[in-house]
Amino acid sequence: MIEIDGSQKSGSGTILRLSVAFAAIKGESLHIYNIRQNRPQPGLKHQHLAAVITAAKICGAELKNATLGSREIWFYPGKVRSGRFNAEIGTAGSITMLLATVLPICTVVSGTIHLHVSQGGTDVHHSPTINYMKYVFLPKLLHMGLKTNLVIHRYGYYPKGMGEVTLTVEPCSSLHPLNQCDFGKIKAIKGVSVCTYLADRKVAERQATAANNHLQKKGYTADIQIVNDKSNPMQKGSSIALWAETDAGAILGGDAIGEIRKPSEAVGKEAAETLLTDLSTRSTMDIHLADLLIPYMALAKGNSTYLTRIISDHLDTNIWIAEKLLEIKFNIVKMGKLYKVMKTG
Repeated sequence: MIEIDGSQKSGSGTILRLSVAFAAIKGESLHIYNIRQNRPQPGLKHQHLAAVITAAKICGAELKNATLGSREIWFYPGKVRSGRFNAEIGTAGSITMLLATVLPICTVVSGTIHLHVSQGGTDVHHSPTINYMKYVFLPKLLHMGLKTNLVIHRYGYYPKGMGEVTLTVEPCSSLHPLNQCDFGKIKAIKGVSVCTYLADRKVAERQATAANNHLQKKGYTADIQIVNDKSNPMQKGSSIALWAETDAGAILGGDAIGEIRKPSEAVGKEAAETLLTDLSTRSTMDIHLADLLIPYMALAKGNSTYLTRIISDHLDTNIWIAEKLLEIKFNIVKMGKLYKVMKTG
């Protein structure tokens, strides 16, 4: 049985997510304790519980002690299988983090998986926005051979959530290695600025204008789609996701979400500043992609490499879990202002 102490490294939910995913892929039982030990409210919250339950459905796992607030669970996986699965979070808990839990498992399924997630947050703090996942993260997985389709039925924000999406994952014979050390030249900057039931205040337009104004100070212009959304009458909110595409195949993103008493202009500027910071260093992975891609690099055959500007707690933790549970090794080398992250074995 795999034994994992959830208080190690970041002590966050990422330890739970990757431990469950790798246990399902390996078909080995997992005991994880001290779950989210380093967070203000340790233990399983709604999004973590929903993610574990969804992973269990996909691999026919038996779960023990998987309840709200639990700091210790046992996960006994069966065979990973394709099919249609439903998940319901019940709060504004992050839908994107639930998807990040089960996506690695989907890489070893022989058939198509359709996952419908409801009653959650598509655009909430401490997680990528749903459009970042759709336009930055999933396209990068396509480069590695994993074909997906993400449909956003309803946007969901804090505090009520009520978001709803469907993710379809096609069978993948094997993941391709990821070798992205060439930044290349920027060929386009794009974006999606969304507001839900805030069109009268031109929130989406103001976010986009502020983002473009900030980008133009550095000589860039973005093509930003405006979405005046009416999918969720129960929860107003907004977000913006930006991304740059280069001729060398790199995709780097930046996003931000609206909140009460936060001007729309500040939201747009925040997303632009995040993107510009990565572009200024010519890193080939933004700070979110750098940690999100670790599981797929770990599972891909062959060596993988990329450049990033920060070794975040999540990146460090993801590498620790991958090395602990899989027969691989990561090396990190400082190269000027960047870090070269390399996976071998």
